[in-house]
Amino acid sequence: MDDTAAAAPAFPTAFALADSEGRMRTTDEFRGKFLLVFFGFTSCPDVCPTTLSEVAQVMDDLGSDAGSVQPIFISIDPERDRRLGLADYTKAFHPAILGLAGSEEETEAAAASFKIFYEREADSSSPDGYTMAHSSGLYLIGPDGAWLRQFTYGTPAAEILSDLQSRL
Repeated sequence: MDDTAAAAPAFPTAFALADSEGRMRTTDEFRGKFLLVFFGFTSCPDVCPTTLSEVAQVMDDLGSDAGSVQPIFISIDPERDRRLGLADYTKAFHPAILGLAGSEEETEAAAASFKIFYEREADSSSPDGYTMAHSSGLYLIGPDGAWLRQFTYGTPAAEILSDLQSRL
């Protein structure tokens, strides 16, 4: 069995978070599409930009099937990420990646739904004196909203693409 796929049964995932224009975006509006969801923050030095680069490559390689997939970046540091320009950050990787940043409560609810961990950690060398520890998985959600699998950090774009293509 592929060790990047968790053996857990599918579970429903949900979010209700604002996009860069303040429009509330919910899981339900993306029914009918596969979602590639990643939780991170714009000041992340390595995991987040690496994962978003892989997602961008997947979107490019999907070609005409790209419209069947919506990549979503959910900020775990919403206040700072809105200030730093979340939309500009995600668009720098790929125009299809949608950045979302909710309130603290909305972020906690989304993270709980996806069963991810995150927390603020003091770090004097980071912007504003802190960094964020977080789960580094990329989550594939089916068109019906059910969790399908997790890609571990470092999963090559070609492997993610192959999995998606087998489902399209």
